[in-house]
This record gives sequence, C-alpha cells and structure tokens, in this order.
Amino acid sequence: MPATLIQIFIDAVQTYRKPAQFMRKVGDSWESIAADRALSDVQQIALGLAALRIEHGDRVGLLSENRYEWPVCDLATLSLGAVLVPIYPTLTADQCAYMLRDAGVKVLIVSSDDQLAKIAGVLDRLPNLSTIVTLDAAPGAGGKTMPFAELMRRGAEVRRSDGTLWAERVKAVRPDDLATIIYTSGTTGEPKGAMLLHSNIASNVEASLKVMKLTPDDTCLSFLPLCHIFERMAGLYAMLQGGVTIAYAQSQDTVGADALEVRPTLLCGVPRFYEKVYGRVMEAAAGFPPIRRALFDWGLGVGRNVARATFAGTRPGRWTALQAGLADRIVHSKIRARVGGRLRFCISGGAPLNPDVMAFFYAIGIPVYEGYGLTETSPVICLSPAHRPKPGYVGPPIPGVEVKIGEHGEILTRGPHVMKGYYNDPEATARALADGWFHTGDIGELDGDGYLKITDRLKEIIVLAGGKKVAPQPIENRLKSNEWIAEAVLIGDRRPYITCLVVPDFAKVKTLVPGVNGTALSGHPKVIEAIQVAIDGVNGDLARFEQIKRFSLLERELTQDAGELTPSLKIKRRVVDERYAKQIEGLYEGHTMPAA
Repeated sequence: MPATLIQIFIDAVQTYRKPAQFMRKVGDSWESIAADRALSDVQQIALGLAALRIEHGDRVGLLSENRYEWPVCDLATLSLGAVLVPIYPTLTADQCAYMLRDAGVKVLIVSSDDQLAKIAGVLDRLPNLSTIVTLDAAPGAGGKTMPFAELMRRGAEVRRSDGTLWAERVKAVRPDDLATIIYTSGTTGEPKGAMLLHSNIASNVEASLKVMKLTPDDTCLSFLPLCHIFERMAGLYAMLQGGVTIAYAQSQDTVGADALEVRPTLLCGVPRFYEKVYGRVMEAAAGFPPIRRALFDWGLGVGRNVARATFAGTRPGRWTALQAGLADRIVHSKIRARVGGRLRFCISGGAPLNPDVMAFFYAIGIPVYEGYGLTETSPVICLSPAHRPKPGYVGPPIPGVEVKIGEHGEILTRGPHVMKGYYNDPEATARALADGWFHTGDIGELDGDGYLKITDRLKEIIVLAGGKKVAPQPIENRLKSNEWIAEAVLIGDRRPYITCLVVPDFAKVKTLVPGVNGTALSGHPKVIEAIQVAIDGVNGDLARFEQIKRFSLLERELTQDAGELTPSLKIKRRVVDERYAKQIEGLYEGHTMPAA
C-alpha cells in the first residue's frame, strides 16, 4: 500500500496514465485533464510554494470552493511534507481568522474576490500569514497577494534550475508526518483542529477499498466539499488509488444537470442529497396521469420486494423475480436515467441515512452503501458491504479498525485511522483518546453480525442532513443575551436546516404589548417581530448553514418540574424534542422528508 498520500497520486499516474484523470466544466463542454498534466501541475505548484519558503511541517491554508485547483494544490502541499489546512468557503471572516491563526498558516490559497475580502478584513490577526495566492481574485490585501499564475511561473523557474528538487522533497515525506489539520465544530467553544497523519488517511483508503470496489472504468461525479474529510478521502484519494476519473460538478445545485452530461458510475453524497432525489421523484410521480402512476407504483413495489430480499440476505420469490426485469426496463431505468443512467453504486456518509430512502435506491437498482465515521477517524470506521447491506445499520468496521461499546453505550474505536490529536489542545486530546480508544461521542450498539447501529448522540453537535455540523450552545447563548429571549433551543439534527424554539422573556415582552397576558403574548405580532429582529442580529455573524431559518415561540418557560431541565438547569434536548414534536414538525413543513 502507498505509505503517503502523495505516493497514492504518483502511483495512480504511473499505473493508469489516464487521459481523463480529472474533468471540469469549461463553458458549454467538459475539459479532460490527463494524469500527466495533473502531475506536472502538482510539481509546479509545489515548487512555487517552495519558492515561498514553505518547508516540511509548514501550514498552507486552502479557502476555496470545489474546483480542479483544489486537489492539485492539496497534493502539491503534501508533496513538500507541508500540512494542508482546508477552510470551508461558507465560514465567516472571524471563523476563518481563528483557524488560520491557530494553525499558524504561512501561505493561504483563496479562490475569489469574496474570499479574499474576508481575509483582508482580518489580516491584522494573522501574524504568520506571509502570502495569499489568489486563484481568481484581483490583487489586494495589503500587498500580500500573488496571482496563481505567478506561483506557477515561479514553480516552472525552480523546476528548470533544479530538476531533482521535487523528487527529493517527496522522498522526504514519511507516513507518520502530519498531512492535514481539519477543524471540527466544538460543542461549547472554539473549533478543534484534528491532526491527521499521512498514514491515518492512507490506511483508511486501503481498508475502505477492500469493501468498496473501484475500477479504472469508473467515473465519479464529485460535489461534496473537499474541505470535509469524507469527500477528500473517499472522493479524491480513494478514487485516485482505484484509478477512477474524477469530474467536478459546477456546484451542488447543478449535480443533476452535470450527471446527465458526465454520466458517472459512482458518487459520494450525504443523506440530504439522497432525500432530495427521492423527494423529486415522488413529487413528479404524484403528477402522473392515473395509468402512468399505477405503472410507477407497480414497478417501485416490485423493486422494493427485491430490495427487502437483498436486505434479508435471501433471493426474491419466483414471481417477484419474473416481474423484476420488466419493472426495471419500464420504470427503474427511467429513474436512473435522471442521474446519467450508469450509476453502479453510491456512498452515503456525514449523517444517518433514512432506511426508507436507502430502500428506494436499492429498489431502482442503485445500491447506496452507508458508512460511518468522524473527521478524527480519517473518517471511515464502518462501511456497509455490497453483499449484505442492512438499513438502519452502518455496517461492520472496515479491515484493521476496532470498535467496541463503552460506558453509557458510547462507540469507541481504535486503529491506524485514529488522529494524532487536536492541534494546540492537549486536554481535549487526552479526553478524546482516553484509555487508548477514541471516544466518538455517539451512542450505538453492535448486532450479532458485528454491524453497528447509531442510536443517539452523547455530544450535542447538530449534524444537518447535508452533513454540516453546527454547535448549538454558542448560538443559543448569544440568543439568550438578547433582552427579549429567556431560552432558546436549536433544532436541526438530520434535518435540512436550523430552526429554533424560543421562550420569550415574558416579563420583558409584556412591555411591548401592555394589557396582553398568558399564552396570547407568544403569538402577538409585536413579540414575534422583536424575536425575529434578535435572531436576524445573531444570524448576521453566522455561516449560512448555521443560520436560523425559522423559529417558533413557546407559551411557557422550560422547567425542572416538567422534566425539561436538569438540576443544573441544562436543557434536556430529547425531552424538549419529544414534547414539542408537533411544533418542530411545523417548522419543516413544505420539505419532502421521508418517514423514518
């Protein structure tokens, strides 16, 4: 197995010599980028970074949307033994500044004018930052900027003067070198930087590929953020090692259109993506004429019977088997055509996948293999095998990975996939890696076949259906600092966006509407308006995915007597979720969400 991530890439180039290693949309057509050209670009970028005095162990930041330059800048950084610090382009300037300062980033690569403007506003907080390389952005930011073309020019100049430098730097990279620092959301404070070694991720690639079979004939449509370890490991490094062509979608909004043109055989998605596809198909079917709708329902029913047999590890009955081929030609193939018609399978990660959604995709002939893991575990811990998926379970541990259930039902894991620790945070590292096991913060159980089921969460991080993580407590604390708000409970786990249950400060809001008392207070337009203004003020400082899209006012305070607060007055989130389930569901009306 390749011992380092840069060696995975070099081996892929030398083994497959693909004329289309990467693909990107340029104008109205797709450009194929050959493996040899990608290798040349990686070398040139790396030598350009070396000319900027990036040494072994130095940190390079990358603040960009998905595009071809993302993987080659990543691989160039890794080839020098330097450490990539990926930053979500949706984060605010303050959030970016914290991560860049904490990691001590020396060179930052940014994509657009908007991203450069964010950094320009916080430059005074980044003493280690010497150069900002701009992919598209115009020069600015206090004279620290350098166009990407200039970086490439300097790299070419170094290559002409020293033809062996890059190979020497690659040779010096070791498996136990730090490859990346990825910041994860904290529950109560600043995010923590998970330190992943080359060997952590490379071992995870190797083990995952023993479960997930890839071929050089495959094409993957990549659309999840590369700054997330799921897409970076599964959608980049694993695809390279498997010889797969990687096509970058223009955006997450164009995946459907891009799939029709690229006709991928593989893709990695989060549950919200699959839920959207499911919802659109069912919404379209609802508008079919009666005969066509009856045919659709029949075909889907046959497919579901086949799927149930697959999940049970048996063969479908004779009658179902006889119908299956016809149902596939008449119904299922038409649905598959909406995503290009060639998908062999998909991978789901980032949050639990609804079993009904999983069954739908199996029914139409597109297996979806569910996985489970965290940033700190590179990320895969478990992955459903192709021969025996189980809806509701995330599969057994991948080869070389151990899992056990610890105190309070917490999922613990150990193996070569577990991070080195949290950057600059030895206390958090000691807590997470206690007793030689990584503590996931999730609650689960193992069945008789060794399959893991996630049943709850110890930690309060909200994982949206799209896989983005939101720490509720800091946002709730900011809301409660407003004069009109006594309590706030963020909602959104496994849902498409953040909402909030708000308890008004009843004594205070009475001053807005003299003479109004009781339950009428929480429904008064003036009170609702005041709360909306407060929420808008908090939203202004949050990343888009963290923002509160809707809220609902409660008619009374949360209390210990009602079982909603602990003795230390902390919210019992599960109790609140159950007690106000109808109110919460109202905040998500209008969105197609399959029943659990």
